[in-house]
Amino acid sequence: MPDPQTHDRPDLIKPNSENRYEVTAEDLPLSCPMPGMYLWNSHPKVYIPVHKTGEGKCPYCGAEYFIRDFDPDDPAIAEHHRRD
Repeated sequence: MPDPQTHDRPDLIKPNSENRYEVTAEDLPLSCPMPGMYLWNSHPKVYIPVHKTGEGKCPYCGAEYFIRDFDPDDPAIAEHHRRD
């Protein structure tokens, strides 16, 4: 079985500032790197507060994230405001 975090996995992506990642309310709370991204050469996990404005940027790698069809009144998104 291949190492789950090897750089040879075609199903994983590397977070970086060259990409803008579309996420949904189901991805909240959002962290970078996200599940499905390489971990072997990534930075420490950091949470990105995209639930506030619909977008955010990772302070480590510069990857940009935005919530598709952002609606701050969406109950799934508003749920995350109470934790601030």
